[in-house]
Amino acid sequence: MNERLASWPLLLAAVLAVSACDLSALEPSATPPSLTPVPSASASPSFVRPTPLPQATFMVYVVASGDTLTSIADTFSTSAQSLAYWNRATYPSLDPESANYDPNTIQAGWALALIPFAEVDPENLPPPSGTPSETPSESDGASPSPGP
Repeated sequence: MNERLASWPLLLAAVLAVSACDLSALEPSATPPSLTPVPSASASPSFVRPTPLPQATFMVYVVASGDTLTSIADTFSTSAQSLAYWNRATYPSLDPESANYDPNTIQAGWALALIPFAEVDPENLPPPSGTPSETPSESDGASPSPGP
């Protein structure tokens, strides 16, 4: 029996040690811990508008001997029709809406405006050549002629 009495202090010490521990940390909590927002240094939102993409700009290609609209268009990843529309005001033979339209007649030395990797939108065509970009106003000295 002495052996049983001798193990009691160890058993009692183990029970006291376990009872002294906080076992609530071992159990999963039903509610997550709350987060406290940290106030920011400025009151304005942190959203920054994206930088807009730059607009496509025209470049000038000088026609060389042996060039065609199709070969130039292929070189710059565009279409021959786009080249014709972009240059119809300068070179009327390139106006697809003109009776004199002849896309195969280009001359060495012509300076063609083009936008690489772009094509004319068929739904939003540029104005035809010879179309006034603005109407005359009275400030230009143009006024309707008075009737008889």
